[in-house]
Amino acid sequence: MSFGFSTPGKTLFGRGTADAIPEHVLGFGQRLLLVRGRSVARVDDIALDLQKKGAVLETVFAEGEPTVSQVIQVVKAGRDHRAQAVVAIGGGSAIDLGKAAAALIPSGSDLMDHLEVVGAGLPLTAQPLPLVAIPTTAGTGAEMTKNAVISVPDAALKVSLRDDRMYPTLAIVDPSLTDHAPREVTVSSGLDAVTQVIEPYLSSRANPLTDALCQPAIRMGLQAVATLIRHEDPDARDALAYVSMISGVALANAGLGAVHGLAGVIGGQTNLAHGLICANLLGPTLDMNFQRTATAGGNLERYSFLRQVISDVFDGWGDQSFLALSDVFELQGVPGLDDLLADNARVDGLIHDALNSSSMKANPVQLTEEDVRAILQMAVCPTA
Repeated sequence: MSFGFSTPGKTLFGRGTADAIPEHVLGFGQRLLLVRGRSVARVDDIALDLQKKGAVLETVFAEGEPTVSQVIQVVKAGRDHRAQAVVAIGGGSAIDLGKAAAALIPSGSDLMDHLEVVGAGLPLTAQPLPLVAIPTTAGTGAEMTKNAVISVPDAALKVSLRDDRMYPTLAIVDPSLTDHAPREVTVSSGLDAVTQVIEPYLSSRANPLTDALCQPAIRMGLQAVATLIRHEDPDARDALAYVSMISGVALANAGLGAVHGLAGVIGGQTNLAHGLICANLLGPTLDMNFQRTATAGGNLERYSFLRQVISDVFDGWGDQSFLALSDVFELQGVPGLDDLLADNARVDGLIHDALNSSSMKANPVQLTEEDVRAILQMAVCPTA
C-alpha cells in the first residue's frame, strides 16, 4: 500500500491563538486583502488590531457561499490593492473565497480556466499569494484543504477550484471564535464536520493515517454535538473545532462519499445551507451504504464501529437503523428539498450530476440511480 499525506504549511490550534494573528500575518506583508464573514464581532477587533500594527487593509465581505461573480470581484479588489497576502476569517464560505482570491490574484488567467467540471480545470499559472485561514465556525475544515468550492448559478452546480498549491500557508484555529454560535449553525456545521470524518473513514481510499485521525475524531465529534445540542460548553467547542480541522485533513487525503456528492449538487440548485443538507443526508446515506455493502458480502467492521460509537454517545440508540440518526439529531427532513423532488426531470438531473461528482468516486460502494433516489426521499421523510 502507498499513500501520500498533505496538510497546510503550518497550523496553530487552541484557545488564544487568535490573539497572535497580527504577529503571524504581518510577516507576509503589510498590504492585506481581508476576506471576512459578517457575523463574528471579534473580527472587527482583529481587523482594528492589524491596522494599529501597520497593516494596510482592503476588506471584502463573503455574502453567502462564493459565486463565480463574487470571486471575480474579490480578485479584482485584491489586484487593485496590490495585496501581498490574503487573510480569510469566517465560516467555510469566507475561507473558500479567500483561497480562490489568493490563488488567482497573482495570475493573469480567468477563474473559468481553472474550475473543475464547468471550466477547463487547468493548473494555476502562478504561485498563489500567502493565505492565512482563520475559521469562526466548526464545520467545513476548509482551513486544511487545497480546494475552494464555488457556486456556478448558470449551471446550478457547486464545483471546485483545486490545486496542490492552494493549501493555506497558515491556519489559525481558535475555538473561542466559535463560542455561542447559534444552535442551528452549531449543529448543522458540526454534523458536517462529523460527516467529514465518517466518510473518509468509510471511503474506498481510506488508509492507516486517515483511519488514525478519523476513528477518535468520530467519537469526539458526536459527543461534542450531543453536548452542544443541550447547552453551551467551551470544552465541546474545543473538541468540535479540532474535529472540523481534522476533517479537512481527512477529506483532503481520503476523499468523501455520497453525502457530499449529493450535497454539492443540491446546494447548487437551492439556497439551503451545506451543513444542513449534510446533516440530513448522513443517516439515509449510511443506511444505504450499509445495505449495499452487506448485500455484496463486504466487510461490515467499520459500520459496526460506527454503531458502537453512536450507541455509546446517545443512550437508547442501541442497534437501530442508521436512519434513526435523524431523530437523534432532532432533524425533521431537509426543508425545501420536497419541492425539488416534486420535479422528476430535475431530480433525474440531480442524481446524474451527483453520481458523476468527484466526492462520489470515493464512496465505499457503487450506488445506482435508484439507490440515490431512495436516499433523497428518506432525507425528506426520515420517519416514512
